[in-house]
Amino acid sequence: MNINISNSEKYYIRIFSLGIGILIVLLGIFASISYGAADIPIAKILTAFINYDDSTEHIIIRSMRLPRTLIASMVGASLAIAGALMQGLTQNPLAAPGILGINAGAALAVVTVVFGLGTSSAPLITLVAFIGALIAALAVYSLGSLGQGGSTSLNLTIAGAALTALLSSITTGILILSDRTLEEVRFWLAGSLAGRDFNLFLTVLPWMVVGLLTAFALSRQINVLSLGESIATGLGQQTGWIKLATASSVVILAGSAVALAGPIGFVGLLVPHLARGVMGVDYRWILPGAAVFGAGLLVWADLAARWLIRPQELPVGVMTALLGAPFLLYLVRWQVKRG
Repeated sequence: MNINISNSEKYYIRIFSLGIGILIVLLGIFASISYGAADIPIAKILTAFINYDDSTEHIIIRSMRLPRTLIASMVGASLAIAGALMQGLTQNPLAAPGILGINAGAALAVVTVVFGLGTSSAPLITLVAFIGALIAALAVYSLGSLGQGGSTSLNLTIAGAALTALLSSITTGILILSDRTLEEVRFWLAGSLAGRDFNLFLTVLPWMVVGLLTAFALSRQINVLSLGESIATGLGQQTGWIKLATASSVVILAGSAVALAGPIGFVGLLVPHLARGVMGVDYRWILPGAAVFGAGLLVWADLAARWLIRPQELPVGVMTALLGAPFLLYLVRWQVKRG
């Protein structure tokens, strides 16, 4: 039975869904700040923001738990929007920073710099993560364009998988050669939010904001581009500039996220499909939905990673992989059936 929903009803459904998503994010932030190895009463948590007194509990809240939670929410939002942009730009439901090699490129660049220069300076790590993400994105698109039919969804996915395998192998080889490099980046490579540098977050935050604002500004153009390049051109769209701006936003968002938390997988694949299922096909709604749902997913995944084997913790990348791997198999099967 088909149910016809008016535009006004769709609007209220979307607003309601965004409201529920924001509530889930806020609850996750509160739970993340409240939970930890040290048992801190809720009253003490509240006074850490209202009446800071340099006590041990307040230092833990302000310098450890709050930065970690903010980083989780921003990384989740950035990865989700990067994935949504990639899927809209390439018309490929399997597109995501992790699958199309962007995460692997950024990771290899960071590991190479740490190995070669022996430094993990925050500004330098941020810069090389961006460069690595950009080179990987260009390489995947170039390789995918060489196949029969040009840069089709299947060609880009195969090129991304092949390049990811190659870059990951080189990264592993470097880490085998250098115990020092492995010790410095092993948790980061697994996708971890533990002990993240808040100064690095403040360094990367402006880039994230630029990437997010660029993505939101492009939402209407991506709607038209998703109809097909020939239609978009016929409607007067400057498709070349739109693609360049969209790709730049993807690289900025994915590079920032990898610089902060390592190559966390599946957020950029899973969340855009969730946002599309809830918000519809309009990217003016998909992108805000992806930002909210991505932030909520990573905050709660990080909380689960800290709770599951307490007092130790898993890298949050392990939790997102556990969630995302079955979904990826389903998507691949669906794509194969479509031909």
